[in-house]
Amino acid sequence: QVQLVESGGGSVQAGGSLNLSCAAAGYFYSKPCMGWFRQAPGKEREGVAAINSDGSISYADSVKGRFTISRASAKNTLYLQMNSLKPEDTALYSCAADLSSGGFCNRGLRPALYKYWGQGTQVTVSS
Repeated sequence: QVQLVESGGGSVQAGGSLNLSCAAAGYFYSKPCMGWFRQAPGKEREGVAAINSDGSISYADSVKGRFTISRASAKNTLYLQMNSLKPEDTALYSCAADLSSGGFCNRGLRPALYKYWGQGTQVTVSS
């Protein structure tokens, strides 16, 4: 079982920055793939950024050049540095993780493929 706890959300003005963290705990039989997802009121959950078990990274087009995902592998901690925030970035941001018995885990930005989820942290960007 894997537990994920996000932190770092808050309220900022447009153009500001936030750094989200996701602490993962539990039993990891392989290196996890992890990702950040967000859901705004009335909208579907969407992938923001993801990092596969081999370190390859993907971003949603809407955040490219503004957000950076990183991972401290030794601690299984995931980060999302968010710069130049816009009001449309306002959402509940959740961390997700999955494991693969085959070793290589590649779930990308597809939320339905992730098994483990955190409760989320709210990000609000005002204009």
